[in-house]
Amino acid sequence: MDGLHWLRQGDAVTQAAAALLLAMSVASWVIILWKLRLMRRAHVDVPRCTAAFWQAGSLATAAERLPAFDREALLLPLVRAALQVENAQAGGTLASQGSLSQRLTRVLRDALHDVLGRLQFGQVLLATVGSTAPFVGLLGTVWGIYHALTALTGVEQISIERLAGPVGEALIMTAAGLTVAIPAVLAYNWFGRVIGRIEADLEGFARDLRELLVDTGPPT
Repeated sequence: MDGLHWLRQGDAVTQAAAALLLAMSVASWVIILWKLRLMRRAHVDVPRCTAAFWQAGSLATAAERLPAFDREALLLPLVRAALQVENAQAGGTLASQGSLSQRLTRVLRDALHDVLGRLQFGQVLLATVGSTAPFVGLLGTVWGIYHALTALTGVEQISIERLAGPVGEALIMTAAGLTVAIPAVLAYNWFGRVIGRIEADLEGFARDLRELLVDTGPPT
């Protein structure tokens, strides 16, 4: 049973389904490998950056020290946003008005959303691949079986041996769909748990940073 031969002999629908599964597989593995690197760095860098921040003498000093620890720039945007608010002068725009607490809340929220957006990048693609790849494979299987049965139309004698080959080759598409979907689903679930823990740490740091600056005022 030569699946590649069956694929070459397939029509546009079969080949398009196979090409789509291949594209899904490549895209999901690129995202998986990239996020593995990101999650590994974040798991190490976030605690180190938090410790380095609280050991700094001032907010400006912390902003200078963090780049050496924060390889993926997860905490640094929060610190820089807070430093910008501390150094900002009152002006005529709404962004520069309001209490220190209000301005810190706004800029820290925006910076945190940007960081979390980078952590969440690729999750939608993994979820999409995991949920749709089996159906793409099933479509290729059904279409392949249809053509296999159509090819037997008019044959005087149909044996199980004559039918098993084409149908078995068509079922390869189902296996391909599951092969593409399973890693994507597993990665999506695992990354979701890791991102949840990192998100909790970042939100806690942003809250502590805001409370520190509101209570102590501008750094010296």
